[in-house]
Amino acid sequence: MQIPAIGLGTFRLKGQQVIDSVRTGLELGYRHIDTAQIYDNEADVGQAIAASGVPRKALFVTTKIWTEALGRDKLRASLETSLEKLRLDQVDLTLIHWPSPGDAIPVQEYMEALAEARAAGLTRAIGVSNFTIAHLQQAIDAVGADQIATQQVEMHPFLQNRKLADFTRARGIHLTAYMPLAYGKVMHDAVLQQIAQTHDASPAQVALAWLLQQGYAVIPSSTKRANLEGNLAAASLRLSEEEMAAIAGLDRGERLANPDFAPAWD
Repeated sequence: MQIPAIGLGTFRLKGQQVIDSVRTGLELGYRHIDTAQIYDNEADVGQAIAASGVPRKALFVTTKIWTEALGRDKLRASLETSLEKLRLDQVDLTLIHWPSPGDAIPVQEYMEALAEARAAGLTRAIGVSNFTIAHLQQAIDAVGADQIATQQVEMHPFLQNRKLADFTRARGIHLTAYMPLAYGKVMHDAVLQQIAQTHDASPAQVALAWLLQQGYAVIPSSTKRANLEGNLAAASLRLSEEEMAAIAGLDRGERLANPDFAPAWD
């Protein structure tokens, strides 16, 4: 299954704001929409999709199972609720949003439950998000690396997660980068600005192109039409080896998504 390289993230967007963002994104050509149970916007995303007129088969919709629904007795029902909110019979990809806090629930239990939900036709594919190397290995042991469609993690020029990325790539598992623009911080970096000027592009487009050229999918978000359009255009930007290396040198381990229940990062 091919995950569209550029998706539309909806984190922190709710109500009319997310409806407008998704509607505009679909008008511009986005076909990959990323949401999650904890975002509390699945119903709004579903409304925007339903009103868009875009055929269901042309869309790729991702949602994520929240930590409170990881138990074998809760996971499937929670995904069914998500489908009702999204007005869909099936999502394309369902991720475990975070490992169980404190590993209270074994990885094997919720990965097997997620695989069962897929077998029941609720989702076309399954994957993980915010997994450490240890958690990812347990997921592989539970369902097999070939069954994990992607690992979605925070990834941008200032947090490159190389150890985790190398492990994931070595196991043949695709990577999706969330927060690829570091909440807009990429716009103010001198190296990215200089490269952008060379290509008559924006620093945001350069940051996205850098990730795309490594084979990752990206899910930037925006409420502004011009930014949504610019992000989508990053797919046509090609960076030189020297430019890719210069961006690789920006890594400073700056993690932006680090809640108190996060695992011990690699």
